[in-house]
Amino acid sequence: MWWKLSPHTGDRDVVDPDHFTCESAQILIEEIMGCNRDLENIQKNNNDVQKKMKNIIDVLGRV
Repeated sequence: MWWKLSPHTGDRDVVDPDHFTCESAQILIEEIMGCNRDLENIQKNNNDVQKKMKNIIDVLGRV
C-alpha cells in the first residue's frame, strides 16, 4: 500500500515516496475533491438547519 492512515502522525495520511506515482497523486486529488464536496454538503445542511431553527424561534417568540 502506498499510503496509510497513521495514528502517529495526527491522523494524517502517510505516503511511501517509493510507490508514489502520477496515478497515486490523482487518487489523492480525487479523495480531496470528495472530502471537499462532503464538507460543502455539510455546510449547506448546517445552514438549512440554522434557518429552520431561526424560523421556529421566531414563531415561538410570537406565541
